[in-house]
Amino acid sequence: MTEHTCEDALSELYRYIDGELDEDSRVRISAHLDDCSPCLEAFDFEVELRRVVASRCQERVPEELRDRILNVLRTCDPNGPADPSEV
Repeated sequence: MTEHTCEDALSELYRYIDGELDEDSRVRISAHLDDCSPCLEAFDFEVELRRVVASRCQERVPEELRDRILNVLRTCDPNGPADPSEV
């Protein structure tokens, strides 16, 4: 098994967090994170950032704004969704 460099690990970090890597790549990056404090810190930061954003960005868009946006989109794409719940 080849070892991942920091550049390799960080370039694949988002795909690793999202579970989009094949098993071999996931195992190699996981091993790199276990042995590399700076990369592990970057990983921890990204995971925490996603958690904070997810917990803070839960406001619903007002229905009136959704309708206005949908109407603008319809003028751009006449085949767009007719039902606002599909947006």
